[in-house]
Amino acid sequence: MTIAAILQNKGAEVLSVQAAAPVREAVELLAVRRIGALPVLRGESVAGIMSERDVIYCLKSDGAAVLDWPVEKIMTAPAITVTRDQQVLGALSLMTRGRIRHLPVVEGERLIGIVSIGDLVKYRMDAIEREAEQMLAYIQSA
Repeated sequence: MTIAAILQNKGAEVLSVQAAAPVREAVELLAVRRIGALPVLRGESVAGIMSERDVIYCLKSDGAAVLDWPVEKIMTAPAITVTRDQQVLGALSLMTRGRIRHLPVVEGERLIGIVSIGDLVKYRMDAIEREAEQMLAYIQSA
């Protein structure tokens, strides 16, 4: 199973923010869309990723002034990315090792999607359920 299968089910919409945008705008997008992270772009290339964790840590250390900073000042960089041909289990392993919850999906330098740990776990659980149903059907037919 590859990331391409997850993107196919998830749809093509990808939210992102430009590196120079104020943190305040990115926070509003996170809140309105109820998401946990945004890929940060310079032009069309992924420069990093900004998560709600990045915002919280900076608010704790630097106060509300961070809301007026450019996103690139608080983002995590470089972003760990995957391609659409990456295996789901490999992507889950990357997330576990990196202690991250979101992976931008790139094609060359261009952002084409994003997957969350929730997307990957759901896909994996669905596959396990399908395998169990097939095994049960096989056993019952014997």
